[in-house]
Amino acid sequence: MNMTLRWYGSKFDTVTLKQIRQIPGVKGVITMLYDIPAGEVWPLDRIEALKAEVEAEDLKIFGIESVNVHDSIKIGSPDRDKYIANYITSLENLAKAGITTVCYNFMPVFDWTRTDLAKMLSDGSTVFAYDQKIIDSIDRDTFFNQSNDRFGGYVMPGWEPERLAKIKELFEAYKDVTENKLFDNLIYFLKAIQPTCEKYGIKMAIHPDDPAWPIFNLPRIITSKEKVLKVMKAVDAPFNGLTFCAGSFGTNPENDLPGMIRALPGRIHFAHVRNLHHIEPGVFEETAHLSSEGSFDLYEIVKALYETGFEGPVRPDHGRMIWDEVAMPAYGLYDRAIGASYILGLHEAIDKNATRK
Repeated sequence: MNMTLRWYGSKFDTVTLKQIRQIPGVKGVITMLYDIPAGEVWPLDRIEALKAEVEAEDLKIFGIESVNVHDSIKIGSPDRDKYIANYITSLENLAKAGITTVCYNFMPVFDWTRTDLAKMLSDGSTVFAYDQKIIDSIDRDTFFNQSNDRFGGYVMPGWEPERLAKIKELFEAYKDVTENKLFDNLIYFLKAIQPTCEKYGIKMAIHPDDPAWPIFNLPRIITSKEKVLKVMKAVDAPFNGLTFCAGSFGTNPENDLPGMIRALPGRIHFAHVRNLHHIEPGVFEETAHLSSEGSFDLYEIVKALYETGFEGPVRPDHGRMIWDEVAMPAYGLYDRAIGASYILGLHEAIDKNATRK
């Protein structure tokens, strides 16, 4: 297991590589070229410059999150092959730079949804939270604009201004995309990039939908063990894998998180480990990473990863905003550093217990 932190690049992130380097046990970052829109080619020189910047701080790029998939590919538009060709070129350029783990998602319109970006917990920290009743009662276009206004001036993944500017057009474009059609378009995409991935040893790690159910009548296809296994079987090759995000799958309390891990040996290429607190059906808040702070048993999650031989990158996910830190919401330094240390402590204890028997 290689502990990392997500880093958005020196032009966008409030956390520096120097600070990340000082977190014990953190070996590198999961990063991206944040300013390149979905569908455009990632230039090799930009990738190499990013890699050099990270390595200058004695860190390593363990993966990319995300090389975003253009909506034409998800919708199955006539021009999708053009954007798939661009995607393949980006993968080739990443591989030439020695970067071979890529996280991506196949969610329509937006990457994730929360109804409160700064809910205050009893300890005075603030977190992301979700309430389905709010989603059911609001106009979707107004919701997207209001949410963007609350990011404090930071650009959040999946909520880029240029994307929000055409939100009505996107909803219209997806109106005839059913769950089956979205699934078929994903398989078309995976089969198109398969030769490139296998040539260069690239691991594609699809991120689950967040939350794990349809929102605003848009389909969701990566929400449960059964749906993930369907994708794995449809393109049954080692390159086709999963980003196991405990927080995303865990939005649905019916998902058995350790059981999902054990059902996918060898197909989990990347892991996000975090916690949520379920308040009632459809209502949850994010928490500190400790098991005692939320609804998940992180010991059992890390143990399942260990026992299935997972050796890929892992990162703490959304953190609380604590100690008056001013940073990108949920992506500050302090709480994620605590989370990384906690996960590493669990992993050390599990490893020592296993090897001493």
